Amino acid sequence: METVRTIFTQTYPYPHEHSRHAVIAVIVGCIFFISSDNMHTLVQKLDSNVKWWSMYIGWILVAALYHLPSFQSMGVDMRMNLSLFLTIYVSSILFLLVFHFIFIGLWYIGLVAHVAGRKPSILTILQNCAVISVACCVFYSHCGNLAIVRGETYERRHWGWLRFWNKEERSSWLAKFVRMNEFKDQVCNSWFAPVGTASDYPLLSKWVIYGKLTCSGGSCAESPDEISPIYSLWATFIGLYIANYVVGRSTGWALTHPVSQKESEKLKKKQMNPDFLDMVPWTSADLFKTVFDLMVSVTVFVGRFDMRMMQAAMSTVEDAAKQDDLFYDQFSEKDELWFDFMADTGDGGNSSYSVARLLAQPSIRVQCDDSLITLPRGNLLLIGGDLAAVFFRPFEYALQPPVWYKEEHVAVTKPELPCGVSTLKQYDGPQCFVIPGNHDWFDGLQTFMRYICHKSWLGGWFMPQKRSYFALQLPKGWWVFGLDLALHCDIDDYQFKFFSELVKKKVGDNDSVIIMTHEPNWLLDWYWNLATGKNVSYLIRDHLKGRCKLRMAGDLHHYMRHSYVPSEKPVYVQHLLVNGCGGAFLHPTHVFSSFNNLYGTSYESKASYPSFEDSSRIALGNILKFRKKNWQFDFIGGIIYFILAFSMFPQCKLDHILQDDTFSGHLKSFFGTIYDAFIYMLGHSYVSSAGAFLLLVTAITFVPSKVSRKRKVIIGVLHFSAHLASALILMLLLELGVETCIRHKLLATSGYHTLYEWYRSVESEHFPDRTGLRARIEQWTFGLYPACIKYLMSAFDVPEVMAVTRSNICKNGMDSLTRGGAVIYYASVFLYFWVFSTPIVSLVFGSYLYVCINWLHLHFDEAFSSLRIANYKSFTRFHINSKGDLEIFTLAVDKVPKAWKVDPCWEGETKLAQNLSYRRRFPSKWRSVSSQQDPVNTVRIVDHFVIQPTLNADVAPI
Repeated sequence: METVRTIFTQTYPYPHEHSRHAVIAVIVGCIFFISSDNMHTLVQKLDSNVKWWSMYIGWILVAALYHLPSFQSMGVDMRMNLSLFLTIYVSSILFLLVFHFIFIGLWYIGLVAHVAGRKPSILTILQNCAVISVACCVFYSHCGNLAIVRGETYERRHWGWLRFWNKEERSSWLAKFVRMNEFKDQVCNSWFAPVGTASDYPLLSKWVIYGKLTCSGGSCAESPDEISPIYSLWATFIGLYIANYVVGRSTGWALTHPVSQKESEKLKKKQMNPDFLDMVPWTSADLFKTVFDLMVSVTVFVGRFDMRMMQAAMSTVEDAAKQDDLFYDQFSEKDELWFDFMADTGDGGNSSYSVARLLAQPSIRVQCDDSLITLPRGNLLLIGGDLAAVFFRPFEYALQPPVWYKEEHVAVTKPELPCGVSTLKQYDGPQCFVIPGNHDWFDGLQTFMRYICHKSWLGGWFMPQKRSYFALQLPKGWWVFGLDLALHCDIDDYQFKFFSELVKKKVGDNDSVIIMTHEPNWLLDWYWNLATGKNVSYLIRDHLKGRCKLRMAGDLHHYMRHSYVPSEKPVYVQHLLVNGCGGAFLHPTHVFSSFNNLYGTSYESKASYPSFEDSSRIALGNILKFRKKNWQFDFIGGIIYFILAFSMFPQCKLDHILQDDTFSGHLKSFFGTIYDAFIYMLGHSYVSSAGAFLLLVTAITFVPSKVSRKRKVIIGVLHFSAHLASALILMLLLELGVETCIRHKLLATSGYHTLYEWYRSVESEHFPDRTGLRARIEQWTFGLYPACIKYLMSAFDVPEVMAVTRSNICKNGMDSLTRGGAVIYYASVFLYFWVFSTPIVSLVFGSYLYVCINWLHLHFDEAFSSLRIANYKSFTRFHINSKGDLEIFTLAVDKVPKAWKVDPCWEGETKLAQNLSYRRRFPSKWRSVSSQQDPVNTVRIVDHFVIQPTLNADVAPI
């Protein structure tokens, strides 16, 4: 018993020096699995697009790597590491699930404190099991299965580390510490040793560990040998987890103890950052249900009921003469007026808040024509539609509502003026008026009515508005008509009647009108070759008769201004302005560069943001960034490609490709096989042919109706052909890879459960179970434990399963497969084909969008919504001066900040309950972490012009 033995044969090279890489695995594993909060923080820092499903990719790649011979040549046998990890991992999960089930049962019957009844997170259990498994594997890879001297006393074995503190032995320990190999051996001998024999343990432990209550014949000389240290180490870790959990939960400490300083700092840090949402992933599978709901809403509800009719009926009932709920003149007597226009906000929190922060500032100092000018905050904010749930929070952060305002309050009688203000004209704070956009109409205008017409505050902007359309009388003969086009791109008859009578009774002959709509019909009608908005056109041409100086709209998420070209023809509208840069994704401008005519009047482009050149350059991102921005599209694209190639698996006759000697011969054989597979699909396949037909119809239908039917078919066929060719090429490459591995004896060398059978043989040799503990565990679990291990390892060894089944099919034909075997084969093929195909399908689709948007000027919405660009945000500020001229400044921010912090100036400013937020010098709560990126410091003017109402030489006579 004085010898030290190792339960490893010399022929097996494990453990080995190369296994130090496992230390790195422990560190990485701890970072990823110890805490879900740490995991979430790490993911956010690395890449916001990294998701939990990326672990799936790691799984199948590692499953393929351990078949490569290069690792074995380095002395690394990945099968040992992987199989040992999987075994311990499954064992830990099963054991902890049983423990938690028992613990919850004890809590249910009242034997555990009720404050401990919170169920543990499944994710937490999986994380802890992963840490335990990685730790066991690393310790074992460094120490091996070392046994200790039986004659060594219990005290020496378990308290040897305390000798480090003995003065007489401290110098020798330090010397061993310098010599790392000796130190490692000391650690292994002290902390990683087999559990002793039954004679070393009391009666209960004998029965639990060894399955014996007494020693046969009154002597323990024939007691079973030691238990392998891998079991004792695993049991130690499991015991530590259970002890920590029981102590924490049974006393209720985890739920009743005050929050620690560390957790308090973490909570404070969370409160010091705004809860802004990311840009909406428009090219995502998550939106399919939303699209279906919108189709039902638009078809069933909006198509048969128009909320504008209800508003007209309510207005008629209240007061048909004054129309106080549609007409507002509180600004008409001012000597001058500043007001703002923005549209299409709520897509992304960072971008929406950047614009809202600029709108809320008491003033903005910007460079204009080599001079620094100050633009005061607008007394009036006009919003051109397309609101969203994330729209309201940024505005509340930018300009807080009154402290006495309750979010759940419903405004029954508007306007609900602040205390001390008797009339709307006396209120000197900023006001807000909103028209609905097409997105606001998807639910029949219910959300718009609830949050705009039945609320009094949008952040710190007061909202006296009662209906979805309105008329504003401004100073110096200026008017704003806010039209509600609904989903019909036109105003209804009741709305037309209101505005036409208002023009006849109140609008003077020399007055000037600004028409505000959500959609820029002049651009969209030109682009789609349509003629919408006939009532709007009739109102402008036959009623206003040249008094419409400006039409402005949103919907398109860019800035463009077209001004009329002086001619002898009548001019019904002098300027056309689009600004939908309030927070949504960016739209291109170069697609609309050729627009030049409206109502028979010629127009030319005076300004665009971004410029035509920048817009065309940004479109290149569809090739380079489509997959990064739209990783959710991978799921759909991978399934589509697999359906296209489904019937072509497997390709058994590949000798002519692998045996060609020349490169040209390889290519000829390769593409010849692709062509043969395509012909086979057309003549024999059902699944792939049906999938190809549906994809072809979808590709043709996806082409916008702007082009002719012939061009639409050509574009759709080319798009479909690119996807089909890519799917077939990927199919053949995957088959060639599997066939090459089979020929080099890397795959298909055993059966479906080769990894499990190999591990059981190694287990019996390297982890002896002389106590019968493993056999009893299998009995206690009714055979479920070994079955779980067996099928988990088979599921992990996907390449072997795929190769074995493929060889059987090529040898005996497809008919030899059972239904279950076919499911297993195609599932294993899909797991790898999906990973290979997802970047290709994104590349093909992104390239299609790039070609269409830059060469054919098609898919302007799809091509830029997929990029989800939060930058290039702007709004337009108007100034009616004392002369009656309308000065127009378009302010823009090229780059939107992504990191925010509480503005110390806002935090330090005195807050009085009776003071409204618009009177504050620093009204916005958040500012950019970097002052150089803050919108207040980076804002610039991208367009500036003046409209003089008195110059009517080129305007149609009234």
